[in-house]
Parts: sequence; structure tokens; C-alpha cells
Amino acid sequence: MKLRQNARHFASRKALETPVVRSVAISGLVRLHTKIFLGKADPARADERKAHLDGLFEATMDSYLEALRAGYSEAEAREITHIQANFDFYNHGWTEMMEFPADELEDHYDRYHDFFATWGITIDRPLGEFRPDGGLPEAPSTPERLQNPEHPHAEGGFADDVYVENEDGELVVGGQDEPGTVDVSRAVGVNDESLEEE
Repeated sequence: MKLRQNARHFASRKALETPVVRSVAISGLVRLHTKIFLGKADPARADERKAHLDGLFEATMDSYLEALRAGYSEAEAREITHIQANFDFYNHGWTEMMEFPADELEDHYDRYHDFFATWGITIDRPLGEFRPDGGLPEAPSTPERLQNPEHPHAEGGFADDVYVENEDGELVVGGQDEPGTVDVSRAVGVNDESLEEE
């Protein structure tokens, strides 16, 4: 998958790992991701998906932290959460929101098989053990879109590794090393000015 990665991502990671600001960072990251993906949704369907997406992205914050604890890099841990979200989008027939084509679902699953298997995550069960008690808020599916899926926001051909676009616009395979100093105040949610597109 192709992701962006800059100082703000490392700041958000540090914020999520810091008890004092964790809840603020989670709230900000959930708002940001819901906003981004509602912007990719069919406008006629966006409002009915908001609560579901809020719950989905909040749950993936736990999988992100567990992936970091398991030794995955920041880019890999974040990619894991994006893959989970794309599994959910596919299951609902929300193909217009997907970041990679449906025919790459299994390739992305296989790359992180060990992590996904450990936590009971499958394409059909995107959150696995991270699914909150009581599940996620329901949202209507559009299964008819799976017949001839359209992926206007998907970029194919990046299923073999994690690819990140850095602040200079360069594509780096595997992601960047964490900077020596990380300013938590740049984390999404900690400073409202950081609520911009990821």
C-alpha cells in the first residue's frame, strides 16, 4: 500500500503511546480518518456511515499500538490499520472508499498474516479481537457494487511491501526511520491545526 509519512505521523505515534495525551490523540485521529473517508464515500451515503467509521477507526487505534508492540515499524503498523479498514469497506460493498483494488485483498492479508492470525483478523472479520464489545454501529451495505467494483481512490501495484511518500514527495520502500526528536504537540488532535488530511 502507498501511504504518506512525515513528522506528524511520528508525533501521533508518540501521543498514542503517552497516557496523558492518548485520549486526545485518539479522538483527533478518529475525526481525521472519518472525515477523509467520508470524503471518498458516495455523497448520498456519507452521513449514514459516519458512526460506523468512527467506531471502526477507534478500534484500529488498539491494533496500531499492538502492531508497534510486536515490532512493526510505524508505517507497517499504520498500514495494518488501513488494511483492516479496507477489509471492512469491501465487506460493506463500499468499494469507492477503498485504497487498493479488491483483487489485492489477499495479498495484503498475506503480508501481515502472522499479526492478523494472532489477533483473529480475517478479511471477513476485519477487527478480529479488536472488535469492541457490542460491535460497531450498523451502516447500510451496498453489495451490488461488488459485482463490478469501482475504485476511484485506489492505487494498485503496491501490495508487495509498504511504500511511503515522504515530505519531499519521494517514494520510500519500507518507510522512514523515526526521527531522533519527536514533538508531541504536532500530533493530530493535540493541536487542532494538525487536523488536516493524512
